[in-house]
Amino acid sequence: MYKACFFLLFPLMFSAQIQKTEGTVTDAENRKIPAAEVEVFNLNNELIKTVKSDIKGYFVLEGISGDSVKLMVKKADYAPFEKIVALKDSGEALKVILEKETQEIEGVVMTKQKPQVTRKVDRLEFNVENSNISSLNAWEILKKTPNVTVNNDVLTVKGSTAILVTINDKKVMLTGDELKNLLENTQGNDIKSVEVITNPPAKYEASGSAVLNIVMKKNKIEGYRGILSSKYVQTQYAKGNMGLSQYYKKDKLSLMGSYYRGMGTYYREGTDYVNYQENQTRWVSIMNRKDKNKAQNTVNFNAEYEIDSLTNISLNYSGYFSPKSFGTYYVPTLIYNAQDIVESHYTTINDHYSRTSNNSLSFQADRKLNKKSSISWISYFTGNNGDKYQNVITELNFAGQAPRNDNFLTQNKTDVKLYSTQADYQWKGEKLELESGAKYSFVKTRSGLDFSDNQNGTLLHRPEKSSLFDYKEHNFAVYSSLAYNLGKWNFKGGLRAEMTDLEGVVSEPYEQNKNNYWSLFPTFYAQYTTDSKHEFGFSYGKRINRPYYSWLNPAKSYYNLFSYYQGDPKMKATIIHNLNLTYSWKGWNADLYYRKELDPSMEISFQEPSTNQMIYYFTNIEKDQAYGLSLYKNFQVKPWWNFVLSQNLEHNENYFKGIDGQLYKNEVWNWVSDVSTSFTLDKSSDWKMEVGHKYYSPGVQGTFRISNMWSAYFVMNRKFFNKKLEASFVFNDIFRSTGQKVSTKYANQDNYFLDYSDTQGFTLSLKYNFGNQAVKNAKNIKRTDEQSRL
Repeated sequence: MYKACFFLLFPLMFSAQIQKTEGTVTDAENRKIPAAEVEVFNLNNELIKTVKSDIKGYFVLEGISGDSVKLMVKKADYAPFEKIVALKDSGEALKVILEKETQEIEGVVMTKQKPQVTRKVDRLEFNVENSNISSLNAWEILKKTPNVTVNNDVLTVKGSTAILVTINDKKVMLTGDELKNLLENTQGNDIKSVEVITNPPAKYEASGSAVLNIVMKKNKIEGYRGILSSKYVQTQYAKGNMGLSQYYKKDKLSLMGSYYRGMGTYYREGTDYVNYQENQTRWVSIMNRKDKNKAQNTVNFNAEYEIDSLTNISLNYSGYFSPKSFGTYYVPTLIYNAQDIVESHYTTINDHYSRTSNNSLSFQADRKLNKKSSISWISYFTGNNGDKYQNVITELNFAGQAPRNDNFLTQNKTDVKLYSTQADYQWKGEKLELESGAKYSFVKTRSGLDFSDNQNGTLLHRPEKSSLFDYKEHNFAVYSSLAYNLGKWNFKGGLRAEMTDLEGVVSEPYEQNKNNYWSLFPTFYAQYTTDSKHEFGFSYGKRINRPYYSWLNPAKSYYNLFSYYQGDPKMKATIIHNLNLTYSWKGWNADLYYRKELDPSMEISFQEPSTNQMIYYFTNIEKDQAYGLSLYKNFQVKPWWNFVLSQNLEHNENYFKGIDGQLYKNEVWNWVSDVSTSFTLDKSSDWKMEVGHKYYSPGVQGTFRISNMWSAYFVMNRKFFNKKLEASFVFNDIFRSTGQKVSTKYANQDNYFLDYSDTQGFTLSLKYNFGNQAVKNAKNIKRTDEQSRL
């Protein structure tokens, strides 16, 4: 057994004498490239031979001895291709793909292309490097990525919100508004591609139904450069953001640092309706929420150092700090009787503030062992803590009762610490590729709720309504995967095993929840490519979605006297099965999929007639299953006119047990349509205009039925002063049409709320590039001694 494992992890190397090697040179669209210059170097960087491709892009290398050589392929208007290749007597020809030259080298003007979509055996790659959307930020680029939709600032992939976001395969330990803030301050010019992985391979942790991996570009520009940017957003209230990104590269050292500060007023309109059949009353609450935040600070720092040509190390720090977000909500509630006459009313005054901070530090080392194998090790630590305080005063005027005031205070403090370390080994041969690794992570959270209310005119601490929740989780994982390339066929399979050991302790009332379990997560992929470049794919993956730590806290967090939310310390992890059939051809990408979730976790609501309370509860429902078809195509109608079509049709079923103990099914056909078109008004100044339309048909989430909504937008971009200054104008939600109705109706449950985020408005952005913006000295770099010994 030990010998077999050793053989898998460290395959034997051998060499052979090569007499003849054939190859073809094509572009990204598989068009043949004639007269490409093919230079062959030995591993000492000495030129052996030079040939040119013929009219069909074909070339032959003969009379070359040795195991491996360095191949350099050049063609005007294309980026140079360089690769170490193993020579062979027969078999499949070498495939050289040249990309359009997109960098500004010694004064040559870059050429902007449309984003390229590439279907790989285990993922869809959306290449945005130097495309016509690279001037956008990472958040806006994700909104344009195939199979990705954003509804009310929530990322979804094919209807699922269980998304893991990674940057260069490193997990981003942020969610919600904090994640959006980070991505909005990530420059699109630094992004190479976005990988949409609907069935993540064994290398990725099993949590989440899909992975969005943002691949950042390597800094190839010697010297110092910087980007100064600012953004002004005017909706009903104003918001702004400004910051500085700086880059430095010299020899083996690369540094990047950025700081962004945002501020503004955030607004959201909502109206809640609750119908109580038992007493024939209807409660209507108008909640218009207005919060101010004067300091949203985002910090990033990254240092990379090349110890030698085989070893790289990097250190990354990211932080998000919001010292104070505050506001006062005035929420009137009217209570109508059976004759639709207001018989009672009350007003809630909620004065509150919150503080949030997040720190994440990671260290990574990569080492090439030989020509075919490498290892990497990464460790990271994340600390997140928050503090939420509210003072709630309620003025009550109920029929048959004397008017009175009620007052309570709550303070929620959370502290989350996470440590993780992972080692990976990769061996890549001509047809086989092996990946293996192990990971350990430890999470510790502490959540405290202090509750005080008015008793006989005095605010007193209430221990029975206060709570302390401690949670610990250890996770250990090992994985291995094998990929095999057999001509027109590509196969990949893997297995990941994860052990989870968790313990949650609630102080009031005391409750302890312990669990320890092993889970296996298999994955399998197959892809077939025809001679005419039709690509057919199949994949299966099993995943797990663990609940957010805050969802495990059973303490009641009150919105007002008649409404609170509560977690469940015994909430189960969700098991997810994904099945995909894919097809790609000439830019068309279709995906027929099926998803089944067992014990999905989510927020649901129910009304309690005996106390007239609305309770929002994080819990598991029975199951969720969906099947659908997604379609994406980017049309280049004219050199100056681009059209993007993205459609997703899905049938979704949610099964849940109602408050009456009965099993209910909530199902719907859901259609998401995203259509946009862009025009290049002036190529020399990158002056572009885009208009688009998004439509979401009705959907479901547990007990909720969500109404349809749509949105139209307009974008204008232009560069000035030799492209050093970039300006953009965006008009979002032009017709103020993004409001939604979320309703629950079954048994004695009859409630809904109308929700509208403050999305209608315009954004004006300015970006100034200074320092060295050009790639200089684009010459062949002599291989170092370490590389030559491989």
